[in-house]
Amino acid sequence: MSSSALLARTAAPRRAWFADLPVLAVAVVWGGSYLAAKGITTGHTVIAVLVLRFAVVLPVLAVAGWQRLRALTAGQVRGAGLLGLVLGGIFLLETYGVVHTSATNAGLIISLTMIFTPLAEAAVRRKAPSGAFLAGAAASVAGVVLLTQGAGFTVPGLGDLLILGAALARTLHVLLMARIKAVQDADSLSLTTVQFGGAVLVFAVLAAVPGTGDGPWAAAAGFGAAEWAGLAFLSVFCTLFAFFVQMWAVRRSSPSRVSLLLGTEPLWAAAAGIAIGGEHLGPAGLAGAALVLGGTAWGRRAVTG
Repeated sequence: MSSSALLARTAAPRRAWFADLPVLAVAVVWGGSYLAAKGITTGHTVIAVLVLRFAVVLPVLAVAGWQRLRALTAGQVRGAGLLGLVLGGIFLLETYGVVHTSATNAGLIISLTMIFTPLAEAAVRRKAPSGAFLAGAAASVAGVVLLTQGAGFTVPGLGDLLILGAALARTLHVLLMARIKAVQDADSLSLTTVQFGGAVLVFAVLAAVPGTGDGPWAAAAGFGAAEWAGLAFLSVFCTLFAFFVQMWAVRRSSPSRVSLLLGTEPLWAAAAGIAIGGEHLGPAGLAGAALVLGGTAWGRRAVTG
């Protein structure tokens, strides 16, 4: 083998890892987002924090993609706006949920999206999923049952149920993206900007309703250095950085490789909750976490072949 061919063979894995590391960083910061949201949010400040989080990001996206944003058709704006309403619902469920449960539970339960989405797609196509996938789904559901039981079998808490609702809403979001024809050919930056705008509109309307908690300015006035650091982490790293890395990575890697790396998010959520947040999983919780991670990995592998 010539030296040039040998160099080419060794350079290819290096290029793959060069693209993988930023995506893995996204999975890490997403895993840490549950603990960060829990640290700066209370039941009275959920909507205010969401307004602040996206108000920081939206102008940057709008300026970065202004020309392509203006090129969107009316149909594409309507489709992206609908997706933005669903996205707003996802963030509301996730943020309210993490206030009432542990960051570890939130990160692991939300991973059920990887099971729910193929099941919903199979139902839409009227095609039964494989036995291997169903086995992985059953293991994941059993894991969530164990994970949400602290000292004995009880009804899952409100936060766990809200996070489960967020996983279902994520599934709806994915299905709508695949079925709304107008958005399928839209520029991804413009599509995301309109979606974020729709989500901010949802949060702003709710913030104006009496009894929904503190307003954004009131919440911001009560922030200390730790809260501002947490908000910056959620806005800059978990939203802006994560979006641009995904756009960059899918052009330099494969969608399946990106999906596999992002699928490690629950591991990092559990690691952050236990190592930084001081959360504790008993024997049942550890068994449940293992079943959720193993079941979702098994189900994903069955879907991708």
